[in-house]
Amino acid sequence: MKQQTPDFQVQAFFKQQITKPGAPTTDEQKLQLRVWKMSIFRNTVWFVKGLQEYTKSGYEAAAKHFAPADLDVNLSGRSFMITGANSGIGKATAQEIANRGGIVHLVCRNKGRAEAAKEQIVEQSKNQNVHVHIVDMSSARQVWEFAQSFSQNNGLHVLINNAGCMVNDRELTEEGLEKNFATNTLGTYILTTALMPALKKAEDPRVVTVSSGGMLTHKLNVDDLQFEKGTFDGTMAYAQNKRQQVILTERWASQHKEIHFSSMHPGWADTPAVQSSMPSFHAKMQSRLRTEAMGADTVVWLAVSPAAVKQPSGLFFQDRKAVATHLPLACSRSSPQEEEKLQAVLEELALKFKP
Repeated sequence: MKQQTPDFQVQAFFKQQITKPGAPTTDEQKLQLRVWKMSIFRNTVWFVKGLQEYTKSGYEAAAKHFAPADLDVNLSGRSFMITGANSGIGKATAQEIANRGGIVHLVCRNKGRAEAAKEQIVEQSKNQNVHVHIVDMSSARQVWEFAQSFSQNNGLHVLINNAGCMVNDRELTEEGLEKNFATNTLGTYILTTALMPALKKAEDPRVVTVSSGGMLTHKLNVDDLQFEKGTFDGTMAYAQNKRQQVILTERWASQHKEIHFSSMHPGWADTPAVQSSMPSFHAKMQSRLRTEAMGADTVVWLAVSPAAVKQPSGLFFQDRKAVATHLPLACSRSSPQEEEKLQAVLEELALKFKP
């Protein structure tokens, strides 16, 4: 289960711009040219914004306005599930929750890495209430089976959807689903919806989804959720998935008032996933990247602080503040009908794999 990369699109930024369509001769080609120009605009605005806000200095500037008391909480008796928790932002989040006495459930794909993470978290926190669950988030059936079993045997106050996958070649899972979509969107959808009954039984239930600011460069494309058309690009697939997560968060918030939903952008953090998947970017930007703890700060704040639930449900956060889900003049908004279709397709697929 690969950890989140802090804005995969830094790597793809210039790559996207060399695919300019030829001279337009038909209405379709003219449309392609307009889309290309808008893509250039979105990426340029986003990249400048990232250099100012998503780096370590951006975090340090924002942190001057944090209320330290927001995280001065005792989490004894509260149960937290964190996916993709064996390294990076997920592990840093788990550590902060364990430090405050919470019951921590680490959902990971690799048993060895998960057990090693658990050992380190317990050692540092002196909290023995840390539990490992081995689940492949790209397997819809596994996610269903895990969620159903967990709900029968455990209570849950907070779900943190952190696990992410960015596969650069189009790859299908054993269930025949495109792997990025299966992990980032459908896996998140199934786990969240399957755990909602358990969450609704808890006091102050929350769902936090780790998205990415990179989704700001993309408009939802509900007609090709599994990227079957055209040339496949893993970074663009990932961006679509992150946009889908933000939209789902908004819709869940309107449909399930008993639970507080939020999504967030962690900034550009120095995690193992960045080092391995974006080595050139990491080498050039290493001194400017956030620490894992900085990337996890808003996740923790959304999951544990009383201040977070005073914010309306369904918002997108960056450095403890609700921020816009669209860049100015970016034409990235989807229609209510498109968003309804996204949720309907996911529900149909989810039921197909339900045990």
